[in-house]
Amino acid sequence: MDELDNCNCEIPELRKIGPMIREMNGAFKKKFMACGIAVGLDEVTLMHSWIMGYLCHNQEKAVYQKTIESDFCIKRSTVTTILQLMEKKGYIKRVGVEGDARLKQIFLTEQGKEIAVRTRTMIDNLEKSVIEGIEEDKLDIFYEVAQKLVTNMNQ
Repeated sequence: MDELDNCNCEIPELRKIGPMIREMNGAFKKKFMACGIAVGLDEVTLMHSWIMGYLCHNQEKAVYQKTIESDFCIKRSTVTTILQLMEKKGYIKRVGVEGDARLKQIFLTEQGKEIAVRTRTMIDNLEKSVIEGIEEDKLDIFYEVAQKLVTNMNQ
């Protein structure tokens, strides 16, 4: 018989950060998709909306695949697949850079710009509903703790 089978000790349930982050992420994605469907943006994934928002916000600077890889901390193969799908859907265009055939600058199309603006509005409304009823001082603590968690994970 295994020694653990005879263990009569109580092991206190620890508060685990990982499962809570996963649960929050899943709940946010679910809510994002529901809100997207409600406003007619059901074709847009969360990652697509983040990238379109990023491109919209950074229109004045050159953005390449490598920029997205590093700023979003995602692998090259993943970014390639995402950008190919976004290009196929007409959200972005990739334009070769003169002097380096391998390098392609990424731009939002007019359709991508329009979706980025609509998505930004939807996300702003989503965020308002998510924090509804939470006092400002509690939100300050949440952001402070969340930032410390990110700092700790990046060490």
